[in-house]
Amino acid sequence: MKIREASFALRVVRRAGGDAAIIYRRDLDAQHRERLTRLAAISPLAFTAGAPLLRAAVRAASGPQAALAAGPFHPLNADWGARVACYALVAAGLRDPQRLNRAAQHLGQADGSEAAWWLGLLTNSRGARALRALRILVEAVQ
Repeated sequence: MKIREASFALRVVRRAGGDAAIIYRRDLDAQHRERLTRLAAISPLAFTAGAPLLRAAVRAASGPQAALAAGPFHPLNADWGARVACYALVAAGLRDPQRLNRAAQHLGQADGSEAAWWLGLLTNSRGARALRALRILVEAVQ
């Protein structure tokens, strides 16, 4: 899959604290052109804890030999992109690596359409309550 065909994209970046990532979603800009808009950032701790989820998402779109390399955008299909976006939003601000890993495992096994539904809830005006509910469901918090 090429980046122009992808609904979502993941970009791995190098930071002082380690590798991190940014998830983008294809959206329309003010001139009605398709652009990748930033959805959320994944911290170095969340990147390490959720690496299996991120690796599986990249490999689902680019083939089994694809690797998480810093620099270029990695295309993601709609199902995996929604899962990774939900993980990025759930992981924001959390610091327990075991709970982050558990959240990544749960979201990796989630249905793509269910993840898209949650992503819609998380990105609308009432996202705070949905975020708390999803964090509890994927066992990211107690």
